[in-house]
Amino acid sequence: MLRKSAGAAQVQQSTAPVPAQTIRFTTPVVETPGVFLLTGWLWRFLRFVCLLPVHYPVMVSSTVASAVVAYVFGWVGLAVAWSVADAGLLVWWRRWPVSFRRCVGLRVLAAWRRIMVYRRHWQPVLVVAGLAESYLERQYLPQIRAVTCSEWADRVRVKIVAGTSPADFEHRVAELAHGFGAPSCRVTVLGPRDVVLEFPRRDTLADPIDSLPVPGSPDLGGLPVGVCEDGSPWLLRLHGTHVLTVGVTGAGKGSVLWSAIRAMTPAIAAGTVQVWAVDPKRMELSYGRALFARYADDGASAVDLLESAVEQMQERAQRYAGKQRAHIPSAADPFVVVVLDEVAFITAYHPDRDIRRRAENAIATLTSQGRSVGFCVLAALQDPRKEVLNLRNLFPDKIALRLDEASQVDMVLGEGARERGANAHLIDPELPGTAFVKLEGSPVPVRVRAGFVTDTDIDTMASSFGSSFGSSSGVGA
Repeated sequence: MLRKSAGAAQVQQSTAPVPAQTIRFTTPVVETPGVFLLTGWLWRFLRFVCLLPVHYPVMVSSTVASAVVAYVFGWVGLAVAWSVADAGLLVWWRRWPVSFRRCVGLRVLAAWRRIMVYRRHWQPVLVVAGLAESYLERQYLPQIRAVTCSEWADRVRVKIVAGTSPADFEHRVAELAHGFGAPSCRVTVLGPRDVVLEFPRRDTLADPIDSLPVPGSPDLGGLPVGVCEDGSPWLLRLHGTHVLTVGVTGAGKGSVLWSAIRAMTPAIAAGTVQVWAVDPKRMELSYGRALFARYADDGASAVDLLESAVEQMQERAQRYAGKQRAHIPSAADPFVVVVLDEVAFITAYHPDRDIRRRAENAIATLTSQGRSVGFCVLAALQDPRKEVLNLRNLFPDKIALRLDEASQVDMVLGEGARERGANAHLIDPELPGTAFVKLEGSPVPVRVRAGFVTDTDIDTMASSFGSSFGSSSGVGA
């Protein structure tokens, strides 16, 4: 007989009751008859064949013409026909290369990239990026409508899924760019469920841009200051607006300021435009003091210059009251451009509080009342935060050069600019003068680069066009 050892405790194994199994309802599986599957496949094939002439008209027409020639004249006739066509294309390419590339080369490139780049990777890229939608266990993808190529970018026109919005694409431009091997991606809305994705193939702004030629008759509504990403000139409007240029040190703010001044030099010499300059650093604008009707390089003289501009603006407005509503530049009433380099020095960083207050009041008055009477403020700034310049929203036009933080992009260009592809915080430091701007009539940011105006160019401008101000360009003059 076994005896239990002393101190041993008897443990009873308790069994918990098993809960009742919950009832599960499963969706019944109904097998689709094979005839329906075959009908679906046949419909897709016929649809593909019918849409081939629409998507690839040159390829289809060439194939049909070759078949007809081979049927009528045999293989020898087909070889002769293709030889003549090749000779004609060769002559076209050698004699008119620009039209050949536009009519033939870019079309062939678009067809190739549609098949080998976008159609091939479309589903995996969009699924991983979160742009594919599911409904009743069926996947819905945006459809490629067309692919066109320019000299520098691919434009993919897309029909988005019903129930989604273009904002879904704008939030995923980085994923789309990396997915299709492009340096960036920008989204343009054409209409309901109709968007265009723009993928650059190369950086057309990688090479430095020399200073642009001085126009013979400056257009103050569109001064050439640089080049857009598509190769077109970047035209900066000054008459009837105010411009704020924002960028970190070395981003190229001076290139924008001097390119604008350079484009106005004939009008400066004619007396229809005056440039009043504030240069706290004494290093950026001092080279061209002969071009300026007024110049200031310290806090006190800068405030005097700004308040003088306000007085002349108000005097001109009083004369215009009830007589004219628009300003026309003339020698009697010139268009006055107040250039403020490092504007934060007099609005936030100057040690004298009274100087800061007076400067801020004068700038606010000029930017809120000066447009219609021919006064423009062209300011440069490093930090776009409200604590530095709380008058930021009084500048209708803004230029975003290289910035420190992603959040600053929307501060400068407006809400949603970064989602539309304006990655100003990612601009290469080796590309000074590169910026994002919003052109008139389009909410889509455009990548641009300003021309680089050298010291020699400035000296030439000052000696050629600034002699009339040579005796009155002193500090605070």
